[in-house]
Amino acid sequence: MWLPLVAALGLLAPAQSAPARPPVLGVAHVRLAANDLAAARRFYGDLLGFPELSTPAAGVAVFSVNDRQRIIVASPAAGGGDDRFLDVAWQTPDVEAMRRYLTMTRLPVRNADDGAEGKALDTEDPDGHHVQLLELSSSSPAPVAPDRRLSRRILHIGLTVRDQAAADRFYKDVLGFSEIWRGGRPEGVINWINMRVPEGTDYLEYMLMTSRPDRRQLGTAHHIALLVPDIQAALEAVRARTAADDSNHRAVPQIGVNRRWQLNLYDPDGTRVEMMEPWTVR
Repeated sequence: MWLPLVAALGLLAPAQSAPARPPVLGVAHVRLAANDLAAARRFYGDLLGFPELSTPAAGVAVFSVNDRQRIIVASPAAGGGDDRFLDVAWQTPDVEAMRRYLTMTRLPVRNADDGAEGKALDTEDPDGHHVQLLELSSSSPAPVAPDRRLSRRILHIGLTVRDQAAADRFYKDVLGFSEIWRGGRPEGVINWINMRVPEGTDYLEYMLMTSRPDRRQLGTAHHIALLVPDIQAALEAVRARTAADDSNHRAVPQIGVNRRWQLNLYDPDGTRVEMMEPWTVR
């Protein structure tokens, strides 16, 4: 009886000495491809009101949502594909500890290019999405008055998922995300699963797919969700800031399956930006 127990304890010893998972705090940035940087600046800077940060990189515009979250738009490489999401970064306080942890899990990682945000690691999720783990080195400066931001927080981002079990092994088992909600249309069908970061309240939305999406579908599924306190105020600001022939001028609020007011806008490359109130309707 004792020998099997000793052997079992011996097998457990390496796991007990393995490095613990460093915290994953929330969304740090979303990097998007933009065919026309001037048009992207009009959308993210003029319409949504995000201040643009200075950057030495050519063909890149960086917009500050708050002191820890950014939206980055970049001119796409020649021959770029249909996907406009280039990468999504999740904040961690210790990128070197994260490197040791991910190496222990045998997940392939590589250094990301050093940028103004801080040190980062690159990896890929099971659906081939480029994922960064980013240690912020500095916060964004406060916006210059008047503050024109329609939102001050990225609440979640949406990514296509073909195999939920494989996605769970990456986001849940390795990175520590946990499910907080699921829903879909029509009733009884599951199209979306919300996975919250382990040490924060931002989340990833699995956009479940049964077939390969085309460019238009990718633009809708791969999305940025911005938290707004008042969808009517956001709608009025959008209407005031857009021309009558702009499709965003005709955006119509709706109540989502999660019972929250939502407003969908689309950037010049067709990427959806979803505005959402923080509470459910009565």
